[in-house]
Amino acid sequence: MLKFDKSKLGGLKTFDDHLQERYGDENSPERKEFEAKAKAWYYAELLKDERKRQNITQKVLAEKIGKKREYISSLEKGQTDMQLSTFLRIADALGLRFSLVLG
Repeated sequence: MLKFDKSKLGGLKTFDDHLQERYGDENSPERKEFEAKAKAWYYAELLKDERKRQNITQKVLAEKIGKKREYISSLEKGQTDMQLSTFLRIADALGLRFSLVLG
């Protein structure tokens, strides 16, 4: 069984420590930009996973929403950000439905 040296564990940085070190305070423009890009990447991953689960090619999905395959590829690689309207068109083309929860 692997044993941990508790004195070393106490000195480890948290993920938040790393974010603060690299992108600044939680309210800094750099941190907000990082978090926005991270969320965009996450939602693009969800759409990509669903596209693959349904065995739909990038080309077919692009045709369904009136875009080029390269655009879908770029979204899935995190190379470009998508507008909310594009996100909703892709979700609709994949048969996904969303609810807005407030509170």
